[in-house]
Amino acid sequence: MIRVKRVYDPIGPEDGRRFLIDRLWPRGKTREALHLAAWLKDVAPSQTLRQWFGHDPSRWEEFQRRYAAELDGKPAVGRPLLNAASQGDITLLYSAQDIKHNNAIALKAYLEKTLGQKKAPHP
Repeated sequence: MIRVKRVYDPIGPEDGRRFLIDRLWPRGKTREALHLAAWLKDVAPSQTLRQWFGHDPSRWEEFQRRYAAELDGKPAVGRPLLNAASQGDITLLYSAQDIKHNNAIALKAYLEKTLGQKKAPHP
Protein backbone atom coordinates (compact mmCIF):
# COMPACT_ATOMS: atom_id res chain seq x y z
CA MET A 1 0.00 0.00 0.00
CA ILE A 2 1.14 3.52 -0.78
CA ARG A 3 0.42 6.13 1.88
CA VAL A 4 1.02 9.87 2.01
CA LYS A 5 1.92 11.86 5.10
CA ARG A 6 3.16 15.30 6.00
CA VAL A 7 6.69 15.22 7.33
CA TYR A 8 5.34 16.80 10.52
CA ASP A 9 2.92 13.91 11.21
CA PRO A 10 3.95 11.20 13.70
CA ILE A 11 5.74 8.13 12.40
CA GLY A 12 3.60 5.00 12.52
CA PRO A 13 4.33 1.29 12.30
CA GLU A 14 2.13 1.10 9.18
CA ASP A 15 4.39 3.54 7.29
CA GLY A 16 6.73 0.93 5.85
CA ARG A 17 9.64 2.48 3.98
CA ARG A 18 9.47 6.27 4.07
CA PHE A 19 10.50 8.48 1.14
CA LEU A 20 10.78 12.26 1.13
CA ILE A 21 9.56 13.36 -2.30
CA ASP A 22 9.96 17.14 -2.05
CA ARG A 23 12.68 19.03 -3.89
CA LEU A 24 13.38 21.18 -0.81
CA TRP A 25 14.30 19.88 2.63
CA PRO A 26 11.54 20.51 5.23
CA ARG A 27 12.22 23.16 7.86
CA GLY A 28 13.07 21.98 11.33
CA LYS A 29 13.51 18.30 10.45
CA THR A 30 16.62 16.16 10.55
CA ARG A 31 17.17 13.10 8.42
CA GLU A 32 17.26 10.97 11.55
CA ALA A 33 13.92 12.35 12.78
CA LEU A 34 12.21 11.44 9.51
CA HIS A 35 13.43 7.81 9.43
CA LEU A 36 13.88 7.96 5.67
CA ALA A 37 14.66 5.16 3.29
CA ALA A 38 15.65 7.88 0.80
CA TRP A 39 15.19 11.49 -0.24
CA LEU A 40 14.05 11.38 -3.87
CA LYS A 41 14.09 15.05 -4.81
CA ASP A 42 14.30 14.29 -8.54
CA VAL A 43 10.80 12.73 -8.44
CA ALA A 44 9.37 16.07 -7.28
CA PRO A 45 7.72 18.38 -9.83
CA SER A 46 10.04 20.73 -11.67
CA GLN A 47 10.50 24.17 -10.17
CA THR A 48 8.63 25.67 -13.11
CA LEU A 49 5.62 23.39 -12.59
CA ARG A 50 5.67 23.84 -8.82
CA GLN A 51 5.70 27.63 -9.14
CA TRP A 52 2.97 27.59 -11.79
CA PHE A 53 0.73 25.42 -9.59
CA GLY A 54 1.31 27.44 -6.40
CA HIS A 55 -1.11 25.09 -4.55
CA ASP A 56 -4.02 26.76 -6.35
CA PRO A 57 -6.91 24.24 -6.20
CA SER A 58 -8.30 25.60 -9.49
CA ARG A 59 -5.10 24.36 -11.20
CA TRP A 60 -5.15 20.92 -9.53
CA GLU A 61 -6.40 18.86 -12.50
CA GLU A 62 -3.94 20.46 -14.91
CA PHE A 63 -1.12 20.14 -12.37
CA GLN A 64 -1.72 16.40 -12.11
CA ARG A 65 -1.68 16.04 -15.89
CA ARG A 66 1.53 18.07 -16.29
CA TYR A 67 3.23 16.29 -13.38
CA ALA A 68 2.36 12.87 -14.85
CA ALA A 69 3.82 14.02 -18.18
CA GLU A 70 7.04 15.03 -16.40
CA LEU A 71 7.22 11.64 -14.69
CA ASP A 72 6.55 9.83 -17.98
CA GLY A 73 9.48 11.75 -19.47
CA LYS A 74 11.92 10.55 -16.82
CA PRO A 75 10.83 7.03 -15.76
CA ALA A 76 14.06 6.26 -13.90
CA VAL A 77 13.25 8.75 -11.12
CA GLY A 78 10.12 6.86 -10.07
CA ARG A 79 11.63 3.39 -10.33
CA PRO A 80 12.85 3.23 -6.68
CA LEU A 81 9.31 3.99 -5.49
CA LEU A 82 7.73 1.45 -7.84
CA ASN A 83 10.21 -1.21 -6.72
CA ALA A 84 9.67 -0.46 -3.03
CA ALA A 85 5.87 -0.38 -3.40
CA SER A 86 5.89 -3.74 -5.15
CA GLN A 87 7.76 -5.21 -2.17
CA GLY A 88 5.71 -3.71 0.68
CA ASP A 89 4.16 -0.64 2.23
CA ILE A 90 5.66 2.76 1.52
CA THR A 91 4.89 6.29 2.67
CA LEU A 92 5.45 9.37 0.53
CA LEU A 93 6.43 12.30 2.73
CA TYR A 94 5.71 15.90 1.78
CA SER A 95 5.78 19.23 3.59
CA ALA A 96 3.01 21.22 1.87
CA GLN A 97 0.25 22.54 4.11
CA ASP A 98 -2.54 21.63 1.68
CA ILE A 99 -3.32 17.98 2.39
CA LYS A 100 -5.62 17.56 -0.63
CA HIS A 101 -3.68 19.29 -3.42
CA ASN A 102 0.02 18.43 -3.31
CA ASN A 103 2.64 16.51 -5.24
CA ALA A 104 2.45 13.48 -2.91
CA ILE A 105 -1.25 12.95 -3.68
CA ALA A 106 -0.57 13.30 -7.40
CA LEU A 107 2.46 11.00 -7.23
CA LYS A 108 0.52 8.36 -5.28
CA ALA A 109 -2.17 8.30 -7.99
CA TYR A 110 0.49 8.09 -10.70
CA LEU A 111 2.31 5.22 -8.97
CA GLU A 112 -0.90 3.30 -8.32
CA LYS A 113 -1.92 3.68 -11.94
CA THR A 114 1.51 2.52 -13.03
CA LEU A 115 1.39 -0.46 -10.68
CA GLY A 116 -2.19 -1.22 -11.69
CA GLN A 117 -3.32 -1.11 -8.07
CA LYS A 118 -6.75 -0.18 -6.83
CA LYS A 119 -6.58 3.24 -5.17
CA ALA A 120 -6.55 3.05 -1.40
CA PRO A 121 -7.82 5.94 0.73
CA HIS A 122 -5.16 8.21 2.18
CA PRO A 123 -5.28 9.64 5.69
